[in-house]
Amino acid sequence: MALYAGIDLHSNNNVIVIQDEEDNVVGRKRLPNDLKRVCPWLESYRQDLAGIVVEATYNWYWLVDGLMEQGYSVHLANTVAIQQYNGLKYRNDDSDARWLATLLRLGLLPEAHVYPRTERAIRDLLRKRSRFVRQATMNLLSIENLFARNHGQRPSANQIRRLTLEGADAIFEDSNVALAVKSTLSVWDCLADQIYTLEAAIRGQVRLRQSYKKLRTVPGIGEVLALTIMLETGDIGRFDDVGNYVSYARLVGSSHLTNGKRKGSGNTKNGNAFLCWAFMEAANFAIRYEPKIRVYYQRKEAKTKRVIALKAVAHKLARACYHMIKENVAFDITRAFG
Repeated sequence: MALYAGIDLHSNNNVIVIQDEEDNVVGRKRLPNDLKRVCPWLESYRQDLAGIVVEATYNWYWLVDGLMEQGYSVHLANTVAIQQYNGLKYRNDDSDARWLATLLRLGLLPEAHVYPRTERAIRDLLRKRSRFVRQATMNLLSIENLFARNHGQRPSANQIRRLTLEGADAIFEDSNVALAVKSTLSVWDCLADQIYTLEAAIRGQVRLRQSYKKLRTVPGIGEVLALTIMLETGDIGRFDDVGNYVSYARLVGSSHLTNGKRKGSGNTKNGNAFLCWAFMEAANFAIRYEPKIRVYYQRKEAKTKRVIALKAVAHKLARACYHMIKENVAFDITRAFG
């Protein structure tokens, strides 16, 4: 008789429940997050174990990788897509693990993509860079706000980049305001150095794959954005069609309609935030440097909000990139933007 295991993973421990084909529990154990404790306990069930389900929590890498190395059939559960049984009056770790095992047995488990281990670290390094870029931008805006608050004018980003610590003392009479500017400027300089260090390390380890090289020809997509799109997309074959891809990139709306009326909305944050960021950045640059895309954006902006018009451009770019990668074709601005 086949067995099915569900693992409810937490920050420092996990609960494993093993069920048979009739949903009878044949094994249950709470263990610390240590493969040396998890694998020996599972060993006695290995022969009949058809699969193991692990939640896609923030700390799943060590467990999924370790179980796969031991030869187990491991499935990563998409926790956002899992619907709990509404009849439950009381839920705990055991019931969550049992439900994962039940979904696997029934063939109803919504699975998350297990990103290849060999490329996962470099992808996460690029994610770290994007977080540093956001933090650097926040500090840059903070300095602009201090100028506007105390002088009534906002300097450009390039003017702030040329600002020195000594220059801040000369510009602001109040020593406390000058200190606020200098401390923020020091943090910004540190972040800029780390961003450069990460970029150098990434460029030294990864190159655009053949199917992704044409992304550099898309208006607004440079080297870093092309690498981000490549690493966040992974195997393009995991997306059934272009609609799945742009949905994964968070570039479509989420609404529930019935009889033509809106009855609520879904989870708009379901998808890949870093892929969304990459296409939104590309849209900003494309509007700036490509006249045909700028005309499309301005036409949209005249009818709706700026952010919606910008997202429409990002949506178009994402659709174009999907077909370029999937079909290995060059970018066609007429096909993409009419």
